[in-house]
Amino acid sequence: MYAIIAFIPIIVTIIVMAGFNWPAKIALPLAWLITAIVCFAAWKMSLITIAAQTIAGFLSAIDTIVIIFGAILIMNTLKQSGGMAAINKMFTTVSDDPRIQCIIIGFMFGAFIEGAAGFGTPAALAAPLLIGLGFPPLCAAMCGLILNSTPVAYGAVGTPTNTAFNMVSSELAGIGVADAEAWKLGLTKWVAIPSAIICPIIIFITVFLMIKMYGKDKSTKYAIEVIPYILMSAVAFCVPYLICAAFLGPEFPSLIGALIALVICVVTAQKGILVPKTKFEFPDQSEWKEEWKATTAGEESDLVDNGMSPITAWIPYGIIAAILVITRIPQIGIKGILNVTTAPWAFSIPEIFGIEVGFAWKWAWNPGVLPFILVAFLIIPIHKMKGDAVKAAWKTTISMVTGAAIALFFGIAMVQLFKMSGAQFNNSGMDSMLIVMANGLADLFGTAYIVVAPIIGVIGAFISGSATVSCTLFSTLQFAAANRLSLAPMLILAMQVMGGAMGNMVCVNNIVSACATCGTVGREGSLMRSNVVPCLIYATLTVLILGGLILAGFNPIA
Repeated sequence: MYAIIAFIPIIVTIIVMAGFNWPAKIALPLAWLITAIVCFAAWKMSLITIAAQTIAGFLSAIDTIVIIFGAILIMNTLKQSGGMAAINKMFTTVSDDPRIQCIIIGFMFGAFIEGAAGFGTPAALAAPLLIGLGFPPLCAAMCGLILNSTPVAYGAVGTPTNTAFNMVSSELAGIGVADAEAWKLGLTKWVAIPSAIICPIIIFITVFLMIKMYGKDKSTKYAIEVIPYILMSAVAFCVPYLICAAFLGPEFPSLIGALIALVICVVTAQKGILVPKTKFEFPDQSEWKEEWKATTAGEESDLVDNGMSPITAWIPYGIIAAILVITRIPQIGIKGILNVTTAPWAFSIPEIFGIEVGFAWKWAWNPGVLPFILVAFLIIPIHKMKGDAVKAAWKTTISMVTGAAIALFFGIAMVQLFKMSGAQFNNSGMDSMLIVMANGLADLFGTAYIVVAPIIGVIGAFISGSATVSCTLFSTLQFAAANRLSLAPMLILAMQVMGGAMGNMVCVNNIVSACATCGTVGREGSLMRSNVVPCLIYATLTVLILGGLILAGFNPIA
């Protein structure tokens, strides 16, 4: 009974977002309010405790919000400086084969943008570029969304994976984990391994769908003959992706993997290495089906084109990569200085209203501050930006982040109440809402929970539009359910992260945004239908790989 009561805020969130299309910035404050009422009425928590834990949740959200702000600020600053236009132009001369263009721009460039910025920016940048190369607008939107899945777990320098870890970090000691950082590195690795296995399959499925749905000649041979190039590009991406995940942490895999793969894929395409001898083509525009075409002019591009050289345009990303490497590799020595909870490198609040919360914000360790905001300032002299352009970048960024910030403030506050509603903070003597929900799910599904775990991640992304928010909402629940069922918590949490990542291709927010960017407003239903199958295949493969390991008794921390 109490498990059902505890689920009410999540059920309401799903109903109002998926059923009534409420934005997360409205739905999640409502969900928090319902959670607070349940805490007070059913779990007998005092109003002081509810207020203290809510504020603690708000404070915890700052870490993620600053990363989002910094990542999007870099993107908007480069748009205004002319850097992004120069990067885009670089790709137009690489290949005239849509299959190769799809892989290089849709996946590799999209993965790099995901690793650096995340939060919907890859499809918004890659899809219009594909349209400019002759892709039907609906096809470009489809490719951009499906391909932006494998890199998402490490988007915005690892925000989804870091968020999943942060949501459960306080629970690790309870399962005997002495080294939390090693556990996080393990989680990063076990998200990357199945993602890397699935990566070439997802690229192939995307190219296959593009040929079958939009090709002039829909023969399967056009998909088969590009397999060597797909495998080469997947290896070029996945090898550094896996190395970074195994040794460096969640900040690097997508960013470094895509950067290396971009260079390799561009060079091989220009030299004709592994490129199919025959050329795939789309039909003439006059032969396009009506639903393929733009229904509107699309959103006006805000890219400034001032003739900047590609080398100058890429300098900020080079600085970002260098700073991340210098600050994240322990042997260099900077990590030990910045990654602390003591002043001046962190801001701590041990208690709120006399209630222990143990909050610490490691601002110097937050990638939103260092390197993103720092590099955003460096771009100004490097790209010789004028004051109006800088102002426009900051104004646009603030407006873009506001909605996400509200959603994250209340989403993390809600989860904080879920977690901190246990017997030490309530007068009912019951376990926390989180434990009660986890026990309910565990008892309902048993071992079959391995099938449910990635779907929960997908649902979180579907309703919120973000893998990060999905991990915010469900990581602690998944962790607790895994412990209840003895199902290798690290692998179940990896399934949550992957579910949030694959959910990006079908989530309402991303589909609406992609259609607006590509000028295909009104085609959202068609786009969602085309993306459901790849999402289900991704989920099935995730269950087969990680679920198979769990059923075989494998536990990476045991």
